[in-house]
Order: sequence, then structure tokens, then C-alpha cells
Amino acid sequence: MYLIKNANLISMADINYEIIDILVDGKKIKKIGKINEKDFPKAKVIDAKENFVTPGLVDPHCHIGMYEESIGFEGADGNEMTSPVTPELRAIDAIKPQDVAFAETREHGITTVATGPGSANCIGGTFTVIKTYGKTIDDMIVVPESSMKMALGENPKRVYSSKSQTPATRMATAAVIREALTKAKDYKDNMDEYEQNKNSNKEAKKPEFNMKNASLSRVFDGLQVKIHAHQQDDIVTAIRIIEEFGLNGTIEHATEAHLIPEYIKEHNIQLIIGPTLGSKSKYELRNKSFKSAKILHDAGVEFAIMTDHPVIHLSNTLTQLGIFVREGLDELEAFKAVTINSAKINNVDDRVGSIEVGKDADIVIWDGHPLHYMTKPEKVMINGEVIHSK
Repeated sequence: MYLIKNANLISMADINYEIIDILVDGKKIKKIGKINEKDFPKAKVIDAKENFVTPGLVDPHCHIGMYEESIGFEGADGNEMTSPVTPELRAIDAIKPQDVAFAETREHGITTVATGPGSANCIGGTFTVIKTYGKTIDDMIVVPESSMKMALGENPKRVYSSKSQTPATRMATAAVIREALTKAKDYKDNMDEYEQNKNSNKEAKKPEFNMKNASLSRVFDGLQVKIHAHQQDDIVTAIRIIEEFGLNGTIEHATEAHLIPEYIKEHNIQLIIGPTLGSKSKYELRNKSFKSAKILHDAGVEFAIMTDHPVIHLSNTLTQLGIFVREGLDELEAFKAVTINSAKINNVDDRVGSIEVGKDADIVIWDGHPLHYMTKPEKVMINGEVIHSK
């Protein structure tokens, strides 16, 4: 049991910028308020000394553990570039907990990440949500398969045109996704009919198992779809596919979303924007702007902000965030974009993303203002365990 005293709390919920105490019991947050140490004599007291305290940061889209640092080919397991449709792949079968990036990431206050396949394939497989601390992937998992990754735009077009294989155009990329979804829906309908007939004691022949269709068909039961799209035309295509098939979808990167904010708001689509730090390394990024977050917020669009690690190292999460604030995004809204909004969009806000009673005790005590470039975490707690102390 831990008692954190004198926290300048930014809870991302109903208590922000207030000096208050936090009681941690086991893996969970037990109590928030003015707490007398004498009431909990067994608690180990941590004096935050009125420093800022936030929930552990949550990255909504990255590839940590999929591209192990300093390894090269042997550690690169993020893209299966042998087929444009690979929904049967799972990130949890490739993540390397020994990746040195995990230690640096949690030491910078990032305690939860959504990580998964890259964007080489039209359909790439499933993301997972994990904590950034654990000896094995089983120790780290929050949600084993949290979403299905899809991609539009330059990447699948470039990868497969170089192989003289479909897709070589944006038209073909969308068509490949549609064809796969249609086959998966037919497969699901046939399996559902088989189960109904079997349960009604009617003669029923079980359809032949197809691993690709079985995995992809889960999107028709609500499994989230993450669609990589930078340009505004690709964003609109992604929305068209989401609505055509009735998917629970988000747009990932959404680099030009600030050029069409009214359209996105009208279609009630959630975005995960970024990475915005760094150069405009390809044509799709020509309109990349740190003003995008303010424009989207002012338009009432719900979004989170990603690093896309290793594109931007997760340790630079707050460096990137600070520039969004410099360019007009409200500070508290910025913090929410890497905590509670990120958790909500990845459907794990019941456990992480804010400091509230009953949630996982993922807590960071900072030694200064979190957005100042000199600030470091004084302590980082994951699941109620202090895993880093400065």
C-alpha cells in the first residue's frame, strides 16, 4: 500500500491542478482526497512535494516491441510483406519485452501503449494494448487483440507495386479491403447459420474453416478497426469503408484531417493524429502541421495523439505534445490526448488514462511541469508498483 501525499494532481477526470492525496492499495487506486497518514499506518508514504502528478501516459498507436531497437532485420517483425491481406496475424506473437525501448519508455512516464503491425498491408493483423513493464508479454497484456489494422495510401501501394502485385493504386487498395471484408462477412453469416441450425437440432454442415476470414469476421462483432490514412482523400475513403460495412473504426495518423474538420465531425469519426514531430519525409505529409490539434478540437472532433514509435521515440511523447500546446491547443486538452482520450479510443478507459478510484495505479510524479523540456519523472508506478525512481 502506498500513500502519495501533496500531489499537484492532474487527474484527467474531475480533479485537476489541485493539491491532494492518493491512496494505492495493491494494483488499484483506493482513495483520492485529504488522507490522514494515521488512518493507514501500513502505507508507505511518498511525499510528492506539490509536484505535478498525472496518470501514466497512454500511447494510442505505436510499434514498440515489433521493431526491436539496435537489432535490424532479426528484430523487425512489424510487416509481413508477402500478402496484402493478413488479418490472422497478431502483434502479441511478435512483441519482444526485452526490447530496450520499453525501459526508456516507462522511465519517461508512458505506462500503457497500443502496439501492432505496420502499414505495408491493406489488412495487417491485430494490435494489442499492453503495459510497458513485464518479463513476458503475458505479464504486460491489457487487451490481447484490441483492434484490426488496415491501411490506405502510399504504403501498401508502394510495397505491392514494387512486386508487380495488387494493389498498385489507391483504387485497388480500397478494393482489396472491400473484397476481404465481403468474404469475411459471408463466412460469418455461414458460421452463424450453422450454429443456429445446430442449436435447433437441424441438419447442419459446418463451413470449412478459413483462418483469415475467421479473424477478420470479428470486426462485424465490434472489434475495432484502425485505418492508416494521411491524405484527406484517403481519410474520406476510410470513412466510406467504415460506414459501408458498419465498422467500429478510427482513422490513424489523419495528417490532413485539419483540412476537412467539418466533414469528420459530421461523420462522428474518432482520430489518432501524428506523429507530427520531425520532417515531412514523404509527399503524404506535406500538410503536416502542429496547428492541426487546435483546429480539430475547436471543431469538436475527438482525438488522441500518437508517436508511431519508432518513427518518433516514445520518450519524446511530451516534447511533441508541448509543441501542440505552443501552437494553440489547450494544455489540459493536450494532456487528455495522451491519457484519457487515448484510453477511450482504444477502449481501455475503464482501467487506465486517468487517476480515479478503482482504476489501475499507473501514476507518474514529475519533478517539474510535465511539458518543460528539463522535466523528468521523479517516480513511475505501474499496477501499484514503483518501477522507476529518479
